[in-house]
Amino acid sequence: MKTCWIIYNGSLTSDKFRDQADLVHEAAVRAGVRSVILKNYEVLMDVTGHFADKPDFVVFLDKDIVLATYLKSHGIPVFNDPDVIERCDNKTKQAVTLAADGVPMPRTILAPKVYPNFTIRDSGFYERVLGEIGLPMIIKEARGSFGMNVYLIETENAFYDKVDSLRGKEYLFQEFVASSRGRDIRVNVVGGRVAAAMARSSETDFRANITNGGVASVVDLTPEQEAVALQAARSVGADFAGVDLLYGPGGQPLVCEVNGAAHIRNIYNVTGINVADAMISYILEGLS
Repeated sequence: MKTCWIIYNGSLTSDKFRDQADLVHEAAVRAGVRSVILKNYEVLMDVTGHFADKPDFVVFLDKDIVLATYLKSHGIPVFNDPDVIERCDNKTKQAVTLAADGVPMPRTILAPKVYPNFTIRDSGFYERVLGEIGLPMIIKEARGSFGMNVYLIETENAFYDKVDSLRGKEYLFQEFVASSRGRDIRVNVVGGRVAAAMARSSETDFRANITNGGVASVVDLTPEQEAVALQAARSVGADFAGVDLLYGPGGQPLVCEVNGAAHIRNIYNVTGINVADAMISYILEGLS
């Protein structure tokens, strides 16, 4: 019998993180795998010690890249790979990867590194960004989940206030896709195939995330939407991914972002599909 660890972040007290682990654990048990759920701090990263009783694989539902790297260094297959977790967790690095592979996405400009006690406000850079992208625009911090740290900027004053507040942080400027305001599509991809998809919408926020009050419904993907979602997951190298698609002009699908540890409870509630079953099946097939 194969064994697996399912790891989530123990410092996050919301039930949704344990719930995610439970869904994957139950899928593993159904597949005949001996599964153990662990908080990230329950794995002692003794880099100079002996690592005994290693599992056959780890499903990593966290962004603790150091821990994922530690596990991988001991020859344990980690899903997703720590390099993928880092690429998905840092939206600036992700944007570089997606653009290099020709993945359709909104016009995006990366912010340069500016130290907290300094400014480039008089350099002309920000005027160039405003001229290239225009207002309204999206400013998005490199790190953030559930729609957090994403800002709709509608005036020049708001623009300069925000860039001043973000000194010392990584972030990007992105075209605001008005045709997708308050709506998007979440596509869960597993092993190069679409496992499930749902449409999300909000009447009160420019973001469609359910955490921010959005609602979801079943959606039938067009061939183009499916192809773009699969291209995006392949671009970042993800075994599992939650790809968020925007409705571009004329209905063209544009990738908003790729999530490497996408939550699967909402899509299960909406579609009746437990993506965890596909995840475990894909892992076992690859290890056999």
